[in-house]
Amino acid sequence: MKKINAVITGVGGYVPKYILNNDEMSRIVDTTDEWIMTRIGVRERHILKPDEGVGTSYLMIKAVKELIDKTQIDPQSIEAIIAATTTPDYHFPSTASLIIGALDLKHTFGFDMEAACSGFLYAMEVGAGLIATGRHKRIVVCGGDMLSSMTNYKDRTTCPIFGDGAGCVLMEATEEDYGVMDTYFLTDGKGYDTLHMAAGGSACMPTHETVDKDMHYLYQEGRQVFKHAVTDMSDAVEVIAKRNNLTKDDIAWLVPHQANIRIETAVARRLDLPEEKVMINIDHFANTSGGTLPLCLWEYEPKLKRGDNLIFTAFGAGYTWGAAYVKWAYDGDKFSK
Repeated sequence: MKKINAVITGVGGYVPKYILNNDEMSRIVDTTDEWIMTRIGVRERHILKPDEGVGTSYLMIKAVKELIDKTQIDPQSIEAIIAATTTPDYHFPSTASLIIGALDLKHTFGFDMEAACSGFLYAMEVGAGLIATGRHKRIVVCGGDMLSSMTNYKDRTTCPIFGDGAGCVLMEATEEDYGVMDTYFLTDGKGYDTLHMAAGGSACMPTHETVDKDMHYLYQEGRQVFKHAVTDMSDAVEVIAKRNNLTKDDIAWLVPHQANIRIETAVARRLDLPEEKVMINIDHFANTSGGTLPLCLWEYEPKLKRGDNLIFTAFGAGYTWGAAYVKWAYDGDKFSK
């Protein structure tokens, strides 16, 4: 029996309608467009407002609906939904279960994964593993976050960075030499002090005091996180490239987590890749955490060709990081014709 690979056969995405640009941001907090663009590279970010929808599940449901409409698959043929998010609607039930219920899927199981900004990459690995067993043929992997729900808009160093959005991919079984070819992941468990949300979990339950002290917002020490992200993402993509004998000429696209434009360019330099081979959307989507990688695929899909070699990489709280080598299986422009 031939080896079963998990191949991506479609992409969906969604970002909220409301756009918070840098001019408006400068009226909320003491910052400027020049400061944000120079240090982060974000021009605008999409924010989910209550009058449009509430919660990460709303974003993911929209993305999965688009995926189903575009690929014309039978929704009842989806065997699993994996939702990678740090901002679930609730502690329970899972975001994946809300997606399944909203889409009225009858033959599907689902669960959430939480690995911060590395979540989608890790979830893609899990989806590929489920397919490789031979017991599953069609899985949808979602990544997305409503980071506005944990952003402190009084903190000028963090609030310009984040936005809301979600994307998803359809993964299917194949015996062809396409799909998820190799992965390299690590977690060191040492990043709590520099990147966390202090309250809201079982170790620090919500109280009047935790709310008054702004402990339910994302906290980040940007300089330390930047240093680790550049080093760890660069090391991971180099490991994947060397292990698979991929040169800069072999790599069609680098798909990096959209944390900071300076991080993306630093990782690309490590592989000696030109700018035109790097997927970038941080300027108009900002950092959507688990949503950045699938939203890159969503936007760049028309440019992707069958046989393209893609290297994904991400870094998140925990610290979690890694890279994946994916051989693309279809000409993306077929969905735009």
